[in-house]
Amino acid sequence: MALKIAGIGTVVPEFSISQRDAAEASKSFCRVSDKKLRLIPALYRRSGVKKRHSVLLQAPEGDPFDRQSFYARATDEHDRGPTTLERMRVYEREAPRLAVRAARRAIADSNVDPASFTHAVTVSCTGFHAPGIDATLVEELGLPRTVQRTHVGFMGCHGALNGMRVASSFLCAQPEARVLVCAVELCTLHFFYGWDAEKIVANSLFADGAAAVVGVGESTMNGPPGWIAEGSGTLLMPDSEDAMTWKIGDHGFHMSLSARVPDLIRRNVRDWLAAWLAEYGLTIDDIGTWAVHPGGPRILTAFSEAIGLDNGALEVSRQVLAEFGNMSSPTLLFILERLRRSGARLPCVAVGFGPGMVIETLLVR
Repeated sequence: MALKIAGIGTVVPEFSISQRDAAEASKSFCRVSDKKLRLIPALYRRSGVKKRHSVLLQAPEGDPFDRQSFYARATDEHDRGPTTLERMRVYEREAPRLAVRAARRAIADSNVDPASFTHAVTVSCTGFHAPGIDATLVEELGLPRTVQRTHVGFMGCHGALNGMRVASSFLCAQPEARVLVCAVELCTLHFFYGWDAEKIVANSLFADGAAAVVGVGESTMNGPPGWIAEGSGTLLMPDSEDAMTWKIGDHGFHMSLSARVPDLIRRNVRDWLAAWLAEYGLTIDDIGTWAVHPGGPRILTAFSEAIGLDNGALEVSRQVLAEFGNMSSPTLLFILERLRRSGARLPCVAVGFGPGMVIETLLVR
């Protein structure tokens, strides 16, 4: 595996909402007792998020609920909001637009001619339609109509790492290839109506965004050394099938996040990570920078404790969570883009967690 990161581009929808306002608006999704409603702001405060962007927001300010027109106030305790079909109609309209913006930025950062791309890899777990986002990228960016397209779907927060692995495989087989990887998620289309503490926690975390990477062969691109994706790893943790799930329902996709997740990380990550790094002649102490997907503050804390990191080691992950929320698959690329731009010390290990429960890793040198 050897993919040089020639360019990264990240974008979010135009308008954002503060976490305080989002908590207030969230009360409109529930018809429950005042006692339960008073718990919602506390759950939102614990998320580590300060603001989030959404394609559903139609104005920069105003009443937090009335700034959008997609979600109506719950009529009773059985109301579950828009149907999945209604949510997918918005995804089909908005996801390609966001993906194109991110891809344009990555291509501009790379100075690679769009007409020279040989492969395109798209990543998303928050929607489906065909022809898909890949077809829009071809039409809008001027990619060759012969570009070979692959979609990585429904893999969750670590999906961008799976997309990078696919891109690297293409480059191993064809070193002259030019690969565009684009991850886009509209998580705010899946806000849950009703009272379920796990799902309200998910409501408090997730946001919309897109990110793209241009990958080229290490020996085919001039420029500074470094930021080469050299290896990847995967661990499906034992006894974790119900710890994190992402399922399609009649009224959106439903996330479950068990309270066991931090303990699973503490019990499973260190030994496996040490063995994986040893394959590349490295130890945990050799890693200069960690890019850990911020599934939530407890996940970041558990990972830090599991491998013995100091408090500042995951500061960029916490910054991205605070500024943008959990955007699922694009989030790790936001973190890598910020680290790359700041000249962070290599080697870097990117880490994502997803349904399963699975850990995915990417080694960058």
